[in-house]
Amino acid sequence: MMKRITFILVFLVVNISYGQMTETLLKENWRFSKGDFETAKNVDFNDSEWEKVKVPHDWAIKGPFDKKHDAQRVAILQDGEKMPTEKSGRTGALPYMGTAWYRLKFDTPKRLNQEKVLIHFDGAMSEAKVYVNGHYIGEHPYGYGYFYFDITQYLKEGSQNTLAVRLHNEPKSSRWYPGAGIYRKVKLITKQQNSIKRWGNTITTPIVSPVKAKVVVKTKTIGQVDEVKTTIKTLNGKIIISSISKESFDGEYENTLAVERPELWSPEHPNLYQMVTTTFVKGHQTDEIIEKFGFRSISFTSDKGFELNGVRRKIKGVCLHHDLGPLGTAINRSALKRQLVMMKEMGADAIRTAHNMPSIEQLELCDELGLMVVAESFDEWKKAKVDNGYHRFFDEWAEIDVQHLVRATKNHPSIIMWSSGNEVPDQWGNEGVKRAKWLQDIFHKEDPTRPVTVGMDQVEAVMANGFGAIMDVPGLNYRTQLYEEAHEKFPQGFVLGSETASTVSSRGVYHFPVKEYKVKKHDDFQSSSYDMEACPWSNLPEDDFILQDDFDWVLGEFVWTGFDYLGEPSPYNEEWPSRSSYFGICDLAGIPKDRFYLYKSRWNTQEETLHILPHWNWEGREGKVTPIYVYTNYNKAELFINGVSQGVRIKDKTKRLDRYRLRWMDTKYEAGVVKVVAYNDNDEIVVTEEIKTAGKPHHLRLEADRSTIKADGEDLSFVTVTVVDKNDNPCPTANIQLDFEVKGNSTFKAVCNGDATSLQLFHKPTMKTFNGKLVAIVQSSKSKGTSELVVKGKGVKSGSIKIQSIQKKDNSLTDK
Repeated sequence: MMKRITFILVFLVVNISYGQMTETLLKENWRFSKGDFETAKNVDFNDSEWEKVKVPHDWAIKGPFDKKHDAQRVAILQDGEKMPTEKSGRTGALPYMGTAWYRLKFDTPKRLNQEKVLIHFDGAMSEAKVYVNGHYIGEHPYGYGYFYFDITQYLKEGSQNTLAVRLHNEPKSSRWYPGAGIYRKVKLITKQQNSIKRWGNTITTPIVSPVKAKVVVKTKTIGQVDEVKTTIKTLNGKIIISSISKESFDGEYENTLAVERPELWSPEHPNLYQMVTTTFVKGHQTDEIIEKFGFRSISFTSDKGFELNGVRRKIKGVCLHHDLGPLGTAINRSALKRQLVMMKEMGADAIRTAHNMPSIEQLELCDELGLMVVAESFDEWKKAKVDNGYHRFFDEWAEIDVQHLVRATKNHPSIIMWSSGNEVPDQWGNEGVKRAKWLQDIFHKEDPTRPVTVGMDQVEAVMANGFGAIMDVPGLNYRTQLYEEAHEKFPQGFVLGSETASTVSSRGVYHFPVKEYKVKKHDDFQSSSYDMEACPWSNLPEDDFILQDDFDWVLGEFVWTGFDYLGEPSPYNEEWPSRSSYFGICDLAGIPKDRFYLYKSRWNTQEETLHILPHWNWEGREGKVTPIYVYTNYNKAELFINGVSQGVRIKDKTKRLDRYRLRWMDTKYEAGVVKVVAYNDNDEIVVTEEIKTAGKPHHLRLEADRSTIKADGEDLSFVTVTVVDKNDNPCPTANIQLDFEVKGNSTFKAVCNGDATSLQLFHKPTMKTFNGKLVAIVQSSKSKGTSELVVKGKGVKSGSIKIQSIQKKDNSLTDK
């Protein structure tokens, strides 16, 4: 297979001009209303009574939660169901269905004759129809797709214009909470006619080494461009090398540059550079774009598996849905960064954007933080999963959507692979094989440097019909028992765990007796955090760990999922209330579950991990067997309860459940102190950890992920609130209603406790803790200053924390 090579993309910010191009974010002063108003497209429509909102915006996240919202009577084939039953929380029990309109009045300066204006959407959910000054401009049905229109001829120069957007979400159009509204950025782009085509720059590095790299830049232009100059700079502006091309072929110019001793991009060292591409007509600059890019090579071969920069590695990845928990789907850079930083701290080095096209912000952050990306496109092709899914648009729009995905994102170095689909029913039958080949060919035409995968769950079918054989990288979703047979039958010589584990758990919940379960349901609608419960089609983390450790031909894994997400509440699809998932390594609030430390002990070996579960507050279980698990990167540890040794445990490669965990299965509960001592291979004590039985709730402890944020009206601070006793020990069973107030120049944004059964609204400044914790979110204003979050609860001493907002000059290259 060909060596797969390096990439990156452009990030331009509000009202920053490069040459003759300007990109302006349209985020303030939008008017919004639910309902189908046929005349809302018109300039003279009276929208003064409509709600004033900022874009990005999710109209449904404020609820209320109700089982009637999009209740679906369906058999979930992926779960092996044969008979349809009511699924009341499948799409989050939030009111995302229906029609809504957005309207914006904006001014445009008088343009020169050669200038053109584009309107660009990073995403709008869904079935968007766009109007400017009452004129129909165009439509784009796929809610996760990027799209733009040339609106030059419809504008009123030097005066006010009206932009109107109609969106419509059908019920039964999703398998999870899709969000609603213009949930990603909208840009107004002004540029000259003689310039770089939208998404027209392609940066590749066909030769990469620490000694020298070859960079090829192909630039598609429009109009009468005479020459194209490309310049590579460091992020602080130092010029590395430049090249000028004066010859074009059908409007495309090509520049080749050689860079000595490049600093390569990798998850461990995410080094980035700038590519400045400038067009000229008769010596005058007409356009310029600045893109971040990185030097890196990728390779997938039967003998060496996956290599990054010539070094073999196993992928340590997680799948992420696009919602941001209590914030809904409205894109927010701070919330995205918090997620990705937590995954990096756990040791993950890759993200699968399941099951949708990623936001530009997510890719920028993966570039900067060092996370490889599998950029996914669709959850549905021609054959339906849900009544009103993407299959309605596949024939007309699939090629366009794939083209837009690749063209808009291909220069990001973080992307190592494309995914054309996930668990599509088209896996059965010859027509599905042809569709898989057709889509893969589109990806290859748009980007011949990266492989294509599909997340395949019908492994026996794709082994039999050739579907899996034609994929560049065969991705298996679960079906660990079929890995070896698939490897034998597939010609590629390797397989990827494109979706793994799907172990279910609820943070801080522990059920007895402790044993392995499939489809275990409890009266409290929670899943046990002993991490021993899975769905009928899924498995425990160990099953994937063993395959990766024992077989070189397993490329790695993408765990389902890094964070809980709204909707798809397996195994409680039929129970109410249950409105969000249990699969996450972190809960919906972003608080790590116990499983976080199991993966960290395996993936992040640079840091010490020693984590004890369960908690040790079990009034009424005195003398009863209460097993203790330890997740650690050390092979050996000793357990003490109130100073009495419970014995030493050593990881045992011959035993499935003792290969990666240390387990004391016969310990009995008695209040007090649980202590664990870890030993290195020389039997030396290296680290100790202990948990204590907490007393009565006494006060609240507040910890912010960041105590200083930008005064831009968008930045967020996530404050974890923990109920503790008088000695500051966490109270792991405390479920106390808390109230929130933000004093000063910031505002209260949302709160979440991570409880999948909670129907309390995220945007209200009150919520009950779940097992002693929750997360409150503070949003900055546009003025600098100090604000204070005050949290109060009945029977506990209140807590507070100060958040500083500072004004920082926005810079698209350095300020993230």
